[in-house]
Amino acid sequence: MKIILLALISFLALNLASAQTPAPIVVTAMPAAATASAPGNSAAALATAQLAESTATLTIALRSLEAVKAANEELLKKQAATLQQLDELQKAADQLKIYSKRG
Repeated sequence: MKIILLALISFLALNLASAQTPAPIVVTAMPAAATASAPGNSAAALATAQLAESTATLTIALRSLEAVKAANEELLKKQAATLQQLDELQKAADQLKIYSKRG
């Protein structure tokens, strides 16, 4: 009985030890100073390239946000129409209840 209990405890301990996830590995980007010191790159050209890249990224982000906004507006219009239909159905159901009680 003790052997079975000891084997069960050791089995559980080994499974719990192997179930732990490893620590995440963080990889940092190359600093701008390292790319500026590369041969053939001037600081002004690098700054211009970074500015153009950030401007392009911002433009893409703005367009995607505008697309999401338009989709949200369409969804809100559909929801408003559905809510209006539900209100009309509720009114009709209330009228049917009134007429059924009278008859």
